[in-house]
Amino acid sequence: MDQNNINTQRRQLLLGAAALSAGVLPSIASAAEPLKVGLIVPMSGPFASTGRQIEAAVKLYMQQNGSVAGGRPVEIILKDDGGVSPDVTKRLAQELVSRDKVQVLAGFGLTPLAFAAAPVATQAKVPMIVMAAATSVIPQRSPYIVRTGFTLAQVTAPMAQWAGKNKIKSVVTFVSDYGPGLDAEKVFIKDFTEAGGKVIDSLRAPLRNPDYAPFLAKVKDLKPDALFVFVPSGEGAAVLKQFTDRGLGTAGIRLICTGDVLDDDLMASIGPAAAGVVSSHHYSAAHPSAENKAYVDAFSKANKGMRPNFHSVGAYDGMHMLYQALKQTGGDSNGDKLLAAMKGMSWTSVRGPVSIDANTRDIVQTVYIRKAEAVGGAWFNVEFDQVDKVRDPGV
Repeated sequence: MDQNNINTQRRQLLLGAAALSAGVLPSIASAAEPLKVGLIVPMSGPFASTGRQIEAAVKLYMQQNGSVAGGRPVEIILKDDGGVSPDVTKRLAQELVSRDKVQVLAGFGLTPLAFAAAPVATQAKVPMIVMAAATSVIPQRSPYIVRTGFTLAQVTAPMAQWAGKNKIKSVVTFVSDYGPGLDAEKVFIKDFTEAGGKVIDSLRAPLRNPDYAPFLAKVKDLKPDALFVFVPSGEGAAVLKQFTDRGLGTAGIRLICTGDVLDDDLMASIGPAAAGVVSSHHYSAAHPSAENKAYVDAFSKANKGMRPNFHSVGAYDGMHMLYQALKQTGGDSNGDKLLAAMKGMSWTSVRGPVSIDANTRDIVQTVYIRKAEAVGGAWFNVEFDQVDKVRDPGV
């Protein structure tokens, strides 16, 4: 071997040793590894529309913003939990962490499923981005949970306050009998009563295989000024049909609700039955901002005309938060560092201005009062009032 080759090898060895002592090579290797996100959503079963919307929004965000953030390729591992079994969700979360080595968990269509995965996130010390599930206490179940969707209490309070100011004196509340529904019931009763109204009865339907007919028959007999409703996304069409078929509207009973009932994804199937229904929520596909118009157009083009709903926005913003956190950490996927970057983050969403409360790790956002109307031959929830910077009231 000649002297030049010997000198070259010596320089390479010295450079390699210096890089190792400075910790450079492991950082470079780490930066080249993909950040894996375990996305757990219901792609089948009664709440499959939620999973479909979340998956579509995640794909759209990555198409628009690329698959690299903070120097790290981002890889999505999609898992279908069926939407109804917490045990399945927990098992999938455990497998994603232990076998697939994901550094982030995300999705979660319903509250019981988020509850089931929370201990897994805590034990593994990985951020858990809740994009859909909406019971107030969810972030309290793990210090690694950050929510980008909404809470039922958050969107219900403005509805109760609006009803109290708009000549509605008596109400029956009707909710699905699980966490978010109980939150909505409690907050509506509190805020509506404080506004001078009276809740004359509170009805609860089972979450699985509900039959709404007997409940609505009772409401008709009670003759309130209005019926306040919360049911999860996908169930609204059935409630509206029964409300119309049983003549509650013609009997002079108004329907007011949270936006879950008038899910944008399902407005075409609900149709004229939604006419005039007033709801409160954090997102409408008709939201009149440039950001939202571009989002609706891109989402529809990418998904064969499907209209984005509020779950899609929770997912789209969840990906934005993750990408920004990765940029802040320089691609470091340490759970505590990512979490610290997410806390207090704020941005302009397609729904309006949003931020993550640094203490609660919950989203702060505008809640809109909307009325269902036909616009250009299609049915939309048209915003006519709003309450800014609404936090979860903490049920």
